[in-house]
Amino acid sequence: MSQKQLQQQALHYHEHPKPGKLAIEITKSTASQHDLALAYTPGVAEPVRKIAANPDSAYRYTAKGNLVAVITDGTAVLGLGNVGALAGKPVMEGKAVLFKAFADIDVFDIEVSTTDTQEFINTVTNIASGFGGINLEDIAAPRCFEIEQALSEKLDIPVFHDDQHGTAIIIAAGLLNALEIQGKSLDTARITCVGAGAAGIASMDLLVALGADMDNITLVDSKGVIHCERSDLNKYKHAFARETDKRTLEDAMDCADVFIGVSGPDILTTKMLASMANHPIVFALSNPDPEIHPELAFKTRQDLIMATGRSDFPNQVNNVLGFPYIFRGALDARASHITTEMHIAAVHALRDLAKQPVPQQVLDAYQLDMLEFGKDYIIPKPFDPRLIDTVPQAVKDAAIACNEIHKN
Repeated sequence: MSQKQLQQQALHYHEHPKPGKLAIEITKSTASQHDLALAYTPGVAEPVRKIAANPDSAYRYTAKGNLVAVITDGTAVLGLGNVGALAGKPVMEGKAVLFKAFADIDVFDIEVSTTDTQEFINTVTNIASGFGGINLEDIAAPRCFEIEQALSEKLDIPVFHDDQHGTAIIIAAGLLNALEIQGKSLDTARITCVGAGAAGIASMDLLVALGADMDNITLVDSKGVIHCERSDLNKYKHAFARETDKRTLEDAMDCADVFIGVSGPDILTTKMLASMANHPIVFALSNPDPEIHPELAFKTRQDLIMATGRSDFPNQVNNVLGFPYIFRGALDARASHITTEMHIAAVHALRDLAKQPVPQQVLDAYQLDMLEFGKDYIIPKPFDPRLIDTVPQAVKDAAIACNEIHKN
């Protein structure tokens, strides 16, 4: 299929048979006058009184407990950049579809037309009481860090920026398995990450929480290696500044065990790949065009394990493996926050699932005869039916263990 045909099909898909990808479903009977009297006036006054007396009653009498707000300002939409809040709406609707399809979570998508950080924070704070959780989406760094931190502190419901933590969780799960297969360990692995925005910094933070050595991490942005002599670093980048004489990506790739790319296409050359340590791991996650194409990478290194963001290659790093199930677990626990411990629980649940025998249902979905843990299968497939049973429970258990459940 040509790119033009795909574009035309995508537009037709979003327009017909009626515009958009979402609709609202009525969950109670409205077949009689009595039904309407219960649904609205005068009957609706009774749950109103209960909630006014005890706000926690909203979980009992409204959809709050299974309702997530997917919220954007449109400043970092896909690879399209700052397209504005309204243009981000198709992506937010798409996110809502994934929440519902994979974890039966209802979503209202909300597009906030401001690039003022405090105004965005105030807007979300003022509407948050009607939701069980907040999923921040497609907000540019470094504002996204400040926004998430402020909202997490202000609100008593889970706040999760998927571009940060969803990506980090899937990367970490896949990387731990890849390291195991390659005979390496996280605490000694030399990691080069290209891309110092939301996904890159959150991924490195999570890897450190899992046991990676900060001194073994080299973070690279568009200006080169992030080192201590640079004066142009925000506080999030500065946390990863190293005392090093490395200045370029080529320098940073020499003897690296791991490459993680969350940047742009074709920036990892065959020369750089050849300079990596024995049995290297490459996560080239720029989408749709990775930092190096798998065919070229495997021509250069036969001892490679590789992941991309694409579904047409093995080891797709796909956020749908994470966010629906993380929220499902958080909502089921009535969690007040999503913590690092909950992130780590999701990492290990995903990592362990990839080691289990693959159900026939998954093989059929991907038209495969066989699939087992190894170089071409380091993370579960998105249509694995076991995800809904394993990841939410792990997240829920972690929430309860760290006492992050909603206080009645």
